[in-house]
Amino acid sequence: MNVAPRIGLAAGEASGDRLGALLIERIREVCPRAQFVGIAGPQMRAAGCQAVARSEELSVMGVAEVVRHLPRLLRLRSRVARHFLQQPPGVFLGIDAPDFNLGLEKRLRRHGIRTLHWVSPSVWAWRRYRVRTMRASVEEVLTLFPFEVDFYRAQGVRAHFVGHPLADAIGDECARAAARESLSLDITKPCIALLPGSRAGEVARLLPLFVRTARRCLDAEADLQFVLPAATEALLDECRRWLRQPPFAALQVRLVLGRAHEAMCAADVVLLASGTATLECLLLRRPMVVAYRLHPLTYRLLRRLLKVPYVSLPNILLARAQVPEYLQSAASAERLAPALLALLNNNAGAEQVAPFAGVHRQLRQDSARQVAGLVLQRLGAE
Repeated sequence: MNVAPRIGLAAGEASGDRLGALLIERIREVCPRAQFVGIAGPQMRAAGCQAVARSEELSVMGVAEVVRHLPRLLRLRSRVARHFLQQPPGVFLGIDAPDFNLGLEKRLRRHGIRTLHWVSPSVWAWRRYRVRTMRASVEEVLTLFPFEVDFYRAQGVRAHFVGHPLADAIGDECARAAARESLSLDITKPCIALLPGSRAGEVARLLPLFVRTARRCLDAEADLQFVLPAATEALLDECRRWLRQPPFAALQVRLVLGRAHEAMCAADVVLLASGTATLECLLLRRPMVVAYRLHPLTYRLLRRLLKVPYVSLPNILLARAQVPEYLQSAASAERLAPALLALLNNNAGAEQVAPFAGVHRQLRQDSARQVAGLVLQRLGAE
């Protein structure tokens, strides 16, 4: 194509930055002269996106952090909006970061700029009042999961299922032996991966529980080994501190920085916190047990707000309790250890993962290429 459309983008986290960079590549395959401008992380900038602001400026975690940074974030959103109103793009696509992007999209749409949003917030699970904001802010929501389309259409919001980029990235086979060799694990011994989360609060609540569970599993089966990937250097130090304590010093735990994907691939069964990691575990065809703990007040509030019967993505996607979930007081070493050993020692593990391949096929849609096509359709470029 010889046209040079101008496309606005806004990504707020590292995951959104990766999606944005991949989208830029896909659009340029069809429309090499396309121009990209907006809120961009390092990968989007490297792909050629002109940065009005950097994605790193939006990377704020936790309620207290958001409140402290709110004036700055509001000024940033106003500045970016002014830029796009003065130099309107042919289409604007917000990538995730709904608390920031929906307000920006709403303002741009009121001024006649076409707006799309890629990666739906979990409005189907809780805070459903946000659907009204979605309806006012975007022409269409591009969803990762097929059930989200039906939910949005019932609410009068246009939606299009584009698949999940993680399903595109993960192949059908995961080489357990190669992953174990890479992680210096024994190829012959059964292995349990422990993934207590990537945030400090999650790890503080779940790491002691996961280590006690590993100790109980080892008491039942002396031949076990464990791998524990820590998301950051600080969390790696926290894990070391726990594993040095006398009750757990005998555990054969391979502690690594990052490498959660390899750890799950190397494992026979996985104990993990609820979150996106459960989807990755599904895509890798690994049996799993899901556990989660919150502050008691937060948990009581969340249970009142939740509109879905499950918390883990495998169960939500399959609409049944395919994966064991243990929450709050139910998340105990006394319950988790037998659940893990059951998946390890009989046919339960194979039975659990049997439907995972079908979910993988459903989610593998070459999502970035689909989004590129929808953006170009809005531009009238194809």
